[in-house]
Amino acid sequence: MESLVELLAPAGTKEAFYAAVENGANAVYLAGKMFGARAYAANFDEQELSDVIHYAHLKNVQVHVAVNTIIDNEELPKLKEYLSFLSLVGADAVLVQDLGAARLAQQIAPSLPLHASTQMTIHNSAGVKALAALGFSRVVLARELSIPEIQKICRESSIEIECFVHGALCVCYSGQCLMSSMIGGRSGNRGRCAQPCRLPYTLIDAAGRDVLGDSAGNFLLSPRDLNAVDLIPQLLDAGIYSLKIEGRMKRPEYVATIVRTYRKAIDHYLAAKNPPIDDDDRDHLAQVFNRDFTTAYMERHQGKQMMSDRRPNNRGLLVGRVVDYDARTEMVSLKLTRDLAVGDQLDFWVKVGGRVSAEIEYLYNEEGRECPAASAGDIVSFRIRGRVRMHDRAFKVYDAKLMETARRSYAADALAKIPVAMHLHAKVQAPLTLHVEDDAGNCVDEKSEYLPVRATKRPLTVEMAKAQMERLGTTAFVMKELTCEIDPEVMVPVSELNKLRRAAIAALEEVRISHFQVKKKICHVTVPIRENVPTAPPAKLMVSVDSLAAAEAAISGGADGILYGGESYEGRHLQPCDYDAVWDYAQAHHVRIDYNTPRIVHEGECSALADLLAHFENKLPAALHVHNIGTAHLAQERCSAALHADASMISYNKSTLDFLQSYGFKEATISPELNEKQAARLAHDSAIPLSMMVSGRLPLMVSEYCVLGSFLGNLDKGQCTMPCRKGTYFLHDRKGVDFPIATDQFCRMHILNSKKLSLLPYVPKIFRTGITTLRIEGRGTALDELRRTVSAYRDAMKLSLPLTEEEEKRLQMQEGSDITRGHYFRGIL
Repeated sequence: MESLVELLAPAGTKEAFYAAVENGANAVYLAGKMFGARAYAANFDEQELSDVIHYAHLKNVQVHVAVNTIIDNEELPKLKEYLSFLSLVGADAVLVQDLGAARLAQQIAPSLPLHASTQMTIHNSAGVKALAALGFSRVVLARELSIPEIQKICRESSIEIECFVHGALCVCYSGQCLMSSMIGGRSGNRGRCAQPCRLPYTLIDAAGRDVLGDSAGNFLLSPRDLNAVDLIPQLLDAGIYSLKIEGRMKRPEYVATIVRTYRKAIDHYLAAKNPPIDDDDRDHLAQVFNRDFTTAYMERHQGKQMMSDRRPNNRGLLVGRVVDYDARTEMVSLKLTRDLAVGDQLDFWVKVGGRVSAEIEYLYNEEGRECPAASAGDIVSFRIRGRVRMHDRAFKVYDAKLMETARRSYAADALAKIPVAMHLHAKVQAPLTLHVEDDAGNCVDEKSEYLPVRATKRPLTVEMAKAQMERLGTTAFVMKELTCEIDPEVMVPVSELNKLRRAAIAALEEVRISHFQVKKKICHVTVPIRENVPTAPPAKLMVSVDSLAAAEAAISGGADGILYGGESYEGRHLQPCDYDAVWDYAQAHHVRIDYNTPRIVHEGECSALADLLAHFENKLPAALHVHNIGTAHLAQERCSAALHADASMISYNKSTLDFLQSYGFKEATISPELNEKQAARLAHDSAIPLSMMVSGRLPLMVSEYCVLGSFLGNLDKGQCTMPCRKGTYFLHDRKGVDFPIATDQFCRMHILNSKKLSLLPYVPKIFRTGITTLRIEGRGTALDELRRTVSAYRDAMKLSLPLTEEEEKRLQMQEGSDITRGHYFRGIL
């Protein structure tokens, strides 16, 4: 029976690819050497891509290729060539994050299905509808959604919905994280995340005091691993088309084990006669890799129960406790709680030093006799190199038997072959024919040009025919049956039999592969047309604020544009009257007024946003800033203001800007990950005015998880006590750097940069590149500081190049020392 749902597996290597296919994946996602969001995986060169796609199609498995990084302008020609190649070799879909990449894909390879990567941060039905209109055939949802939200999105979607069910979780909404690039220069949006979320942090208050102490670990941003195997029925009932396993950086044994277990769970749901997963299966999921498990947000907000705060890496499974240790002989004795064998690897969790690791080379039972394995309840001894103490716990982090079982499933000599039945027809003076039929009913008939003659010495026999027909070698097929119609005295050279067999198998391969091409169709793009949209001249100095008082401070400092609203770092729900008041104040002072929208708008929040957008018609802003294609979709339905693509939509190349213009956007804020030269090139090529972030504490992460509510507010018990409204808090890292924590009115956490971005000395140079608007992030800034900052930028705008030495010193004094230039000079990897 063909599965009614797709099990989608990761592959970072060819071994992992075979592990996925041989253990029951319906589709595999992987990447080439460029443009994949896991740049540090081995990945696949072009010949390997061609080979694995061919093999997968023979096995009735799809291959989706990740092209889900943001694209640099200079990479666009390479991207065009790559997309054309992927279409040529038969890729079944490409996953994209960059709207510019999507635009090119539709131009270069219009029959290549487009999947929206989770990096697009699609988290509501409006986003899905927008992408469906743009020709996408599938959306990978953000991992922050509940099952009821997923169900509603699926119900309203006309395209396929995919969601993650297993593997590592990002603490930040995927596609919205700047932390890796800002503190390490390695961008997650470019596939090179340095995983700052897995590093230790201390939660401190404004006085610098550790507010958690020993009540929590130090890995406060490190989530547990997602495991939704027990939620398969609910997810499939919700309407999910594809269940996705994370893990392109994982070893093939991991892929084999996880895929096999989820295959079993899905098959049991689809046909209850199949056995359900059991405790052994669940142990296997944990044994191959776990940071402890969570269902993330699928069931509820779990607070600190979602976090692996005491250990950011593989925990393994508890296998026993120390009952004796001899430092002189380095022999340790364990009372086992589960099986242990030679070849297994253990981590001892010790109070001093963190952990002691050991591989079992020799194992001894309680009588001191050497044994290959032991069971739960036994006391065993073995040598370790490192000091442990009584009652220390030992965790098995590598199970040799499980790993060997997994390896055997995808070993070259164990790859499952496709059974075929053959019928050979050999008659004197008639074309030699071979009929081949596979297990799916595909069949071919191949006819030779050779006309058999009457034998003078060795006539063809069934045994001789079988010996040649079953020589399928490295092909994906195995002969299960051969029937023959052979004249008694016919002679056929072995070379002709081999030639006929090879031609028939090649033809059968083409038949099996052709099914994948038939399913593809040209995608049709529907771009909304908005006529008579009012446009205003760009403001040269725009300041983002979340209160009327901040707007007043910015205007008194010299701002000629105010961006109001969206998320409030004060945690207050902004009402229509708040927007009206700021609009009135801006109009009275002849200052441009734009409105912001939240970066994240969950399904249950869309109605309130739609009502707010409709209210904006009464006092229309000069532009409405949106951070996501879903919000753009809502805005086009409810508000006639000009659209501005904010930095979260990641304008990083000309193709993206071309897309934005075609969609109706009138302005865009370029990505803060661009350097000076990239920004200048983009401004030169852009058909719409561009803004650039030049000042303020940039948000590095936005997260549905809140460290304050989770560890101080008892969120896991149901109702948060809102500690964020009673004090100021920071994450203190291992280098002594403090990152401010802000929470908005939706209780989402924003981690702000430790240093304030400042490009004050470069203001004249930036304007010379063609950037039309300088943007100051004023949220979270004291009013007096905000007023001084705006005034300093207003004064700098009056200067001419080259700056005098005195002017440079004055600007540097004004900006202070606790600043960063961001990526203005260094860019990102």
